[in-house]
Amino acid sequence: MFDQDKWQEIMATISKNKLRTFLTAFSVAWGIFILVVLLGAGNGLRNGVQHQFMSDAVNSINIRGGETSMSYKGLKPGRNIQLTNEDYYEIRNKIEHIEHGSATYAGWNSKPMTYKNRHASFTVRSCMPDHDYLENATIIKGRFINDIDIKDYRKVCCIGEPVRDELFKDEDPIDKFIDVEGTPFKVVGIFTDPGNGDLNRIYVPLTTMQRTFNGQNKVNNIWTSVDKEGFDNSAEMVTQIRKMMASKHKFDPADVDAVRIENWTEEYTRIMNMMTGIKIFVWIIGICTLIAGVVGVSNIMMIIVKERTKEIGVRKALGATPTSIVMLIVQEAIFITAAAGYFGLLGGIALLELMGKKIESDFFRNPEVDFNVAIAATLLIITVGGLAGLFPALRASRVEPVAALRDE
Repeated sequence: MFDQDKWQEIMATISKNKLRTFLTAFSVAWGIFILVVLLGAGNGLRNGVQHQFMSDAVNSINIRGGETSMSYKGLKPGRNIQLTNEDYYEIRNKIEHIEHGSATYAGWNSKPMTYKNRHASFTVRSCMPDHDYLENATIIKGRFINDIDIKDYRKVCCIGEPVRDELFKDEDPIDKFIDVEGTPFKVVGIFTDPGNGDLNRIYVPLTTMQRTFNGQNKVNNIWTSVDKEGFDNSAEMVTQIRKMMASKHKFDPADVDAVRIENWTEEYTRIMNMMTGIKIFVWIIGICTLIAGVVGVSNIMMIIVKERTKEIGVRKALGATPTSIVMLIVQEAIFITAAAGYFGLLGGIALLELMGKKIESDFFRNPEVDFNVAIAATLLIITVGGLAGLFPALRASRVEPVAALRDE
């Protein structure tokens, strides 16, 4: 129930010591301000890292041929291991928990291409039908490469938005032909991709690329994603793949240079755990800063209790209960910390809103504090405010009226 007299008394006490109250409140506001800014910065860093990963599937395993560095069953080190289409199908069909898979041949350099009298250079990447899932690409018109394209060696392609804009301008590119170094490819789809560097491409069927550019059955890269059930066992899947390739290409399974395997599932988990550690560290720093402010509030409340000892003694002599004395002191402490903390919270959010967009980069995006964190910070302010006033309040409640009246 709202007690007007009590609030008038609290405001009168604060008014008598404006500078002292301001400096005390400032320390609390600064603590909350720092906590909110640090949490926002931590979220910005986490969002930036996630954005980098999200340009491709995070639950993926990448396999590339390499060069043996160990002798094995009479074979000398230094042999090149060339992956093939058969390796792709064997991994795709025999390793459990693989969700999507693709394989590429060449396609790392730009090739000149022409449509009518327009010329440009973009990357021509060969792939299998699941490749758009692994790239997190979205088809905005037409379709992606499919199984029939692979089987029939079709000369078709799916182009990125920049390719469409550069070669076709306002013309609809579907069913039109692009000339790539003398070979016409029919456009069957247009895609967009969250990774900016992945947009400047055209995708063509792997088998078509191999036949057109004398690639035989060679594969440079096999790329797979892991399903939910296999997410925690990706390291075991890597071991199985290495053993499978070692048996087929005759190299020591311990020779990690023979076939290079990148486990992005494990890497993503490791970095996200590191981000969580940074977030916990930020909370610890912020709370320690806040504690420093709270200690200041508690000290001020101790001084207030000392200054008002005689007044408290009179109150108790007139019948005030210890509980009413405790509530008066605690209420004042909560008011100071809650008000100061609220302004610190608003200041931190305002700074993130004003500066967030200006300092965004590929590795730092959307530095914001979500609603749950704001609620948690508010509850934290109220809790620490109560604790700041509790101990001085308990001391005040134990004051003996006679001793208090003699206090000088």
